[in-house]
Amino acid sequence: MTAMTLPALIQRFFTDRLCVQMEASRHTIASYRDTFRLLLRYAGARLGKPPVAITVEDIDVDLVADFLAHTEATRGNCARSRNTRLAAIRSFFRYVAMTDPTWMLHCQRILAMPNKRYVKRAVTFLDASEIAALLAAPDRSTWAGKRDHALLLLAVQTGLRASELISLRNRDVVLGTGAHVRCMGKGRKERSTPIRRETAKILKAWIGDHGDSDLPMFPSIRGERLSRDALEHLVRKHCLTASRTCPSIGAKRVTPHTLRHSTAMNLLHHGVDQAVIALWLGHESVETTQVYIHADMRLKEKALARVAAPDVPTGRFQPDDHLLAFLEGL
Repeated sequence: MTAMTLPALIQRFFTDRLCVQMEASRHTIASYRDTFRLLLRYAGARLGKPPVAITVEDIDVDLVADFLAHTEATRGNCARSRNTRLAAIRSFFRYVAMTDPTWMLHCQRILAMPNKRYVKRAVTFLDASEIAALLAAPDRSTWAGKRDHALLLLAVQTGLRASELISLRNRDVVLGTGAHVRCMGKGRKERSTPIRRETAKILKAWIGDHGDSDLPMFPSIRGERLSRDALEHLVRKHCLTASRTCPSIGAKRVTPHTLRHSTAMNLLHHGVDQAVIALWLGHESVETTQVYIHADMRLKEKALARVAAPDVPTGRFQPDDHLLAFLEGL
């Protein structure tokens, strides 16, 4: 039996493994595609070969390590992005080992490569005054301003991910009694999130007579779905406007994910249980939600206030004579 070439293995990995067997999301496929596009270009430049001529043997542990270092040094990728690239490469070489066991030892060396550790910083979130300033920033006398206000309001109330926000269709909102928003989250898990009455009114006014349509809820000026870059630009633009009335927001790096953090912190401050917050945000595990507890100074200050200061004079420990006698007798 003739061993499969690297190009054939990569093509089968995407078409058979990711698309058919795993039914990976388009975001996962796009991330893996970008990783292999960068890896093959780097390997081709280093080996002096076109990508189609590169073999499995060429992609060894040293080349992968150098490629990951290259993404950090040249492309400015952070450690988390570097680890994401490595995860895609590991997934491929697990498939190679399963498809052709003769490459098992070669694959094991790559699979043994560790993730890079990084500093896990506290999450950034907006307080009530900063959220109010951000929601007041869009000019609601314009079409774009009405869209942006509705989008930002829905984002800070529901905590939807950026990908979930831009994927919403008009039919995903249920208005009236029990108003809520349906979305497809990570892992192809559908969840519904309730919305307040005033939020439902604003969404109803924005959607108009297209409530049951398959149109994007927050379209671009061309009527297409907003891109992720457009969403990030939208948030930055209105944060800049909001900073004129609320200077503290200008000192923070606010992204669409910051709005999600703000939702979680708001729920936490109002005493909502961690398990409920995890369900609200679509977290796989309650442990993921604990990052907000670490960032919440209010909870820590309340805990500190409950602990009475020790009413004990400071000084060095002086053992009594019995203890000294015991130690001296050893």
